[in-house]
Amino acid sequence: MSSVAELLTDCFQKNSKKTALSFFRGNTLETRISFQDLDVNSNKMANLFLKQGVKKSDNVVLLLDKSLVFIVAYIALQKIGAVCVPLNPGFKKSELTYLLNDAAPVLIIVSQELAGMIKQIDPQLTCLEMDTKIPFQKIAFLNSYSNDLEKVNLLPDDPGLIIYTSGTTGNPKGAVLTQKNLVNDANNIIRIWEISESDTLCHSLPLFHVHGLCFALHTALISGAHVMLPDRFDPEVVIDILKETRPGLACTVFMGVPAMYSKLMDVFQGQTPCFNHMRLWTSGSAPLPTKDFQRIKQTFGKEPVEREGMSETGMNFSNPMKGEKKPGSIGLPLPGVKVRIVDPDTLQDVEPGQAGEFWLKSDSIISSYWKKPEETARAFEQGWFKTGDLGKKDADGYYYLTDRLKNIIITGGENVSPNEIELVINRLDEVIESSVIGIFDEKWGEKIVAAVVKTPASGDISQAIKAICKEHLHDWKCPKEIIFIETLPRNTMGKILKKTLKNYFNQNKKTSLIEPA
Repeated sequence: MSSVAELLTDCFQKNSKKTALSFFRGNTLETRISFQDLDVNSNKMANLFLKQGVKKSDNVVLLLDKSLVFIVAYIALQKIGAVCVPLNPGFKKSELTYLLNDAAPVLIIVSQELAGMIKQIDPQLTCLEMDTKIPFQKIAFLNSYSNDLEKVNLLPDDPGLIIYTSGTTGNPKGAVLTQKNLVNDANNIIRIWEISESDTLCHSLPLFHVHGLCFALHTALISGAHVMLPDRFDPEVVIDILKETRPGLACTVFMGVPAMYSKLMDVFQGQTPCFNHMRLWTSGSAPLPTKDFQRIKQTFGKEPVEREGMSETGMNFSNPMKGEKKPGSIGLPLPGVKVRIVDPDTLQDVEPGQAGEFWLKSDSIISSYWKKPEETARAFEQGWFKTGDLGKKDADGYYYLTDRLKNIIITGGENVSPNEIELVINRLDEVIESSVIGIFDEKWGEKIVAAVVKTPASGDISQAIKAICKEHLHDWKCPKEIIFIETLPRNTMGKILKKTLKNYFNQNKKTSLIEPA
C-alpha cells in the first residue's frame, strides 16, 4: 500500500467493532471510540476540511492539545492528501510567528485558547477553532457533514507530514516526510516489535513529535492495537493505567523517554505493582543512562528496548525485542537501513570500533527540508544522510551514540566529547545527571564546564566531581567550572537544551536555578 490513509482505512475496516482509542482526561476515562467510529468521524472531518478549501498537498497546521480531535483531524488530513504540520501548543508567540511564516499553511486547526494569539500574529491566517476541552462525542457540528468521502490517489513520493526539528542549534527546519517514508517506517516498527491487534498501547507521548505520532500512534492504529490515551503525561495517572489487569484495559506496550521513566519510578513508595502483563517497554528520543536501564529492569520486570530515530529519518536502530539488549546501545539497524560511520574531516569510513558520524540510507529518510534547498544539500553526501550523530559499532554489530557533532568542544585545539566527561561524572552515586558544554574562552577557544543535578541529600560534591574527573580524564578534559542546577533544561522529548545551558553560564550565574560550586 502506498499511503498512510490506505493502511489506516484497511485496518479500520478489518477491526470495525473493536475499540480503537480510550481517552483519559486527567484520571477519568472520558471516551471510548471504535475503529468504525474513527473511520466515520475522520471522513466527516475530511469533508469539513474540503469545504474549507483544503486540497491535496496543501499544508495544514494542527495546533491542538492532545485529544481525540487531534487524532481525528490528523487522519482526515491523511485521507484527503493534505500535508499535516503538527506544532507544539505550548509554543510562545515568537516561536509560532517563525513557524507559521515558514510553513505557509492554508489552514490552521487551533484550540480555542490559542486562536487569539494566531490572530495577533497574522489576522489574514485562516483558522478553524476546535474545542478540545469537551468530550469528543459532544462535538455535534461534525454531524452536518457526510460520511461519504471520495478516495484521493496518493503516490509514494507525495508529502504527508512536516515535522519541525527541535531547533536546538538554530531555527527549526521542516522535515518533509513522504507517504513512502511514513509507510516504510510504520511497517518496520510493527515488524521488529511485533505490534498487533492483540496489543494495548499506553500512549503518554506528545502527538506533535515523530515519536508520539509516527512511532507510537501510526503503528498502533495501523496494526489494530487498542490505544489508551491520557491527555497529558501525569506519572500517577500513567501508573494507574499501566498496572490495570482487567480484560480490555490491560496494556501490553509502553513507549517513553528516559525522563518519563524516572518520573514513573519516583511514584512508587515501597512495594512495586506486578507488570507481568506488559510485554514491551521502549525508550528513545534521549540517551538512557546505564543505571536507569537497570532500575527500569528491576522496577518493571523487563529490560527496556532502547532505540534511535530522528524526525528526518524515522526509526533507524533498535535493540532486539528477543535477544541481548545492551545497556547504552541503540541496538541494531532496522530492516533496509544502511549505515556508514565516517570521519567528519576526511569523509572516509573509520576503522571498526572507532567513533565517527553516522551516515544513513533508507526508504524512511526525507529527501528535503521544507523550502530550504541549501540545508537539504548540506544534509546529504552522495545520497547518504549525514545525521550529525557521532557513534561507533562494537564487535557484535551493536551501535552506540557518543555525542552530537555540533556538541563537540574544541579546547586548545583538541576535540573533546562532552558525553565522555558526563559518563565519568555520572558514576558518582550523588549525581542524578549532568551535562557538559563548552563556553567561549580567550585562552583556550572554549572552556569545559559542567552543570550537575545532585541528589537532594548530598552536600557540596564539587570536590568529588573534580577528583573523579582527574582520576579518569586528561587534565584538559576536566571541567574548569561546575554549577549545580535543580533540573537540566529539556525540550518536550527530553533532549537537553545545551544552548540554554550556555546562556546560563554566559549570563549572571546568580539565578534561582543555579548555585555556584
